[in-house]
Amino acid sequence: MKLLSVNLGRHKAVEYTDAPTGATAIDKRPVEGPVRVVAPGPKGEGGSGVVGDEIGDLRHHGGDAQAVYAFAREDLDAWEGELGRPLANGVFGENLTTSGIDVTGAKIGERWRVGPDLVLEVTSSRIPCATFAGHLGERGWVKRFTHKAAPGAYLRVVEPGEIRAGDPVEIVRRPDHEVTVAFQFRSATTERALLSRVLAAGDALHPEAIDAARKYIAKYGG
Repeated sequence: MKLLSVNLGRHKAVEYTDAPTGATAIDKRPVEGPVRVVAPGPKGEGGSGVVGDEIGDLRHHGGDAQAVYAFAREDLDAWEGELGRPLANGVFGENLTTSGIDVTGAKIGERWRVGPDLVLEVTSSRIPCATFAGHLGERGWVKRFTHKAAPGAYLRVVEPGEIRAGDPVEIVRRPDHEVTVAFQFRSATTERALLSRVLAAGDALHPEAIDAARKYIAKYGG
């Protein structure tokens, strides 16, 4: 299991975002050399945890529980086959493009050591948006991505550190519950009844996902 690339984005003005800035940094590109990763602070104030990476809309992205976004190269390869075009590392807006890691099957609260020092913790899945669809330029993209249910994972920074392409990735903790990235994604999108079970992931779960689950349980029971 290893890190294929560390990808950073820069603000770019586009027509397909509703961000107050009118810009997005979703088109992330691999960089050479070491990159520092830190906890960025609360959502709405802190941006990316990857130093040098920019975020166009702090309302929906960034902050401690979404400090880093990881996507598996294997899933990009699968999309290449479906879309019939090459997809470079970073094109889905991911900071980390991984190899050999089951990102979709990672459990909420699972911890990864990347390189010698950095420790990350899985918090939630990525939810597709209009900016993502506009960036890729694929018809019906949000629906297709949702149906696939391989959304990539958001992670928080447990221990900061420097990373670079080629670093090993080691799973150092895997919780004993059923709530994987895919499970949490389905609970937030196509299978809302699963919300009554995601709280098994505990405090590692993204605060917004915890709030959504509690509201669902209060209304429908669990």
